[in-house]
Amino acid sequence: MGVCVSEPKTEERIGGVRRSIRHVAASDTISGLIMLGFALAGLLLANIPVTAHAFEAVAEIHIGIPHTNIDLGIGHWAQDGLLTVFFLVVGLDLKQELTTGSLASPKAAAVPMACAVGGMAVPPVLFLLTASLFSAFGPGPTGMDVVATGAAHGFSDIAHGWAVPTATDIAFSLAVLALFAKGLPGSIRAFLMTLATVDDLLGVIVIALFFSSLNAWYWFLGIAVCAAAWAWLVRRRRVPWIAVAVVGVLAWVTMFEAGVHPTLSGVLVGLLTPAREIHGESTPRAERYKDKLQPFSALLALPIFALFATGVHFETLSPAMLLSPVVLGIAVGLVVGKPVGIMLTAWLSTHLAGLKLAKGLRVRDLFPASCACGIGFTVSFLIASLAYADVELSGEARFGVLMGSLVSATIAGILLSRQAKRFRALAENRVTDGDDDDANTGAGDIEIVGADGSVTVSIDKVRPSSSPLADRTQRS
Repeated sequence: MGVCVSEPKTEERIGGVRRSIRHVAASDTISGLIMLGFALAGLLLANIPVTAHAFEAVAEIHIGIPHTNIDLGIGHWAQDGLLTVFFLVVGLDLKQELTTGSLASPKAAAVPMACAVGGMAVPPVLFLLTASLFSAFGPGPTGMDVVATGAAHGFSDIAHGWAVPTATDIAFSLAVLALFAKGLPGSIRAFLMTLATVDDLLGVIVIALFFSSLNAWYWFLGIAVCAAAWAWLVRRRRVPWIAVAVVGVLAWVTMFEAGVHPTLSGVLVGLLTPAREIHGESTPRAERYKDKLQPFSALLALPIFALFATGVHFETLSPAMLLSPVVLGIAVGLVVGKPVGIMLTAWLSTHLAGLKLAKGLRVRDLFPASCACGIGFTVSFLIASLAYADVELSGEARFGVLMGSLVSATIAGILLSRQAKRFRALAENRVTDGDDDDANTGAGDIEIVGADGSVTVSIDKVRPSSSPLADRTQRS
């Protein structure tokens, strides 16, 4: 009898733990704060004398795959291995959005897609401009940039980091919205989600084109075979998961050997996963697989990656680092370049190209959210490690990403909080006065309280056409 009673209790306990884990992973706020905590922990562990040597020793422990050229330290496994899970989630999400989400309608997604391009085009210009000014007028010899340690580097070496400030971290930007933007129209959230999703796709393209060194052609044949095998396996009525896992690992290995960054294998197989219901299923497989992988990505892969990505030892952590051309250039690119590129593109696309924002939105309403796009983190850390072979420059680049992201998050938090208060007051006035004016956030407003306590004013006049993306932004 005791066994019969205890087994259901045990199963109930395990089920409760699983639900708690899923809830934490689904919360942009909590998962974002966890990742930030690990990033700061990595920076501290690498620079506190008591822990610096042990942390470096752990990061340098090498693990290899027999009969391959793959022999990486644990720090690199976190970047090249674990981060693949994050990119797989990105690939699955992209496939769903391209198939049935907001990206399936080019007209509805035109402005945020254009803004994603503009938001990636301006930061490199500001980064290169900052580096060139240091090279021409800085304290070092003409044509050289002096970094925080006093070492001089040529402008061409510094310029390799042009792509570092181009990326937006979708998890952190949405975490800032969840924390500070309670009461904003769903259309603003949908705009940011669409922009950040396209930004992820463009970031993948940048890594593939500019930070890959291609090897023998036959490895690309291997990639094609693995892609075809994955596409066939995940479309079967009963998916053979062991075979799928083997094919996924082989895709990673062949991409590594081909000279393409192996994390992109996650995006490749994600885009090949069905995003429509098949075999009488109630939900698309891409959506289900993403939901299952999200906890592993948000609570394990990304935090461990952040720990080692920021775990760079600096000889001296001093205010001089903030005046390094690398740190300053990346911070300016993220804090200034991202919102300037997004806002300029939004204005040009709506005033000159004839594109339309969601009804009720104006270009100026996008400024607080565009500041949140200056939060780089995940992809920016990855590009920083790929752009600079020099340990000193790579470390300063990652420090610049951290500083620029924190400043962007602070500015965005302040502006979003003020904007949300204005929208809430406007909604309350409309309800009190019974005003039916459709030009603004008028009658018919419904407040939806999310699981994390966020309040979203849902307005049919303002919200974009129904899609999984819009639905998710309402729940965030």
